[in-house]
Amino acid sequence: MREQRRSRVIAMTTEELDAYLTAERTCRLATVGPGGPHNSPVWFIWSGGDLWVYSLTRSQRWTDVERDPRVSAVIDGGHHYDELHGVEIEGQAVPVGPVPRKGDESPETPELAEPERLMAGKYHGGTMYHDGRHAWLRITPTKITSWDFRKLATLPGRS
Repeated sequence: MREQRRSRVIAMTTEELDAYLTAERTCRLATVGPGGPHNSPVWFIWSGGDLWVYSLTRSQRWTDVERDPRVSAVIDGGHHYDELHGVEIEGQAVPVGPVPRKGDESPETPELAEPERLMAGKYHGGTMYHDGRHAWLRITPTKITSWDFRKLATLPGRS
């Protein structure tokens, strides 16, 4: 994975990054379309160092990823400058499991067990729903950049 170039002073630690990505609910996922970038908000799961998106298979996002797997995701927050914090993930998106996912497939795809457990708990009250219109994309990061401007207040000479 490429190393972050942004100031390490404001970079999140591995533990901070994991906690942040586990807690946040929405990311903006950018794909490369025939006419240029396409950006859409999606729910996501952070598991095993990968970003997991349960995407509609009949969407511009899915069509773009089939053509070109390069993606970028941004998860960020904060209102004022000194509150800004977030993560940008660049990587490759690949479908995992049946497309579309109906939930009755046999044998099950073992690597989907944890993302589906996490998705069910985070968004669906503990139950994973399959509607035959969605499937999983796993985004394996090639670069992760993070920032937390709240750390600037703790630097010497800042108040």
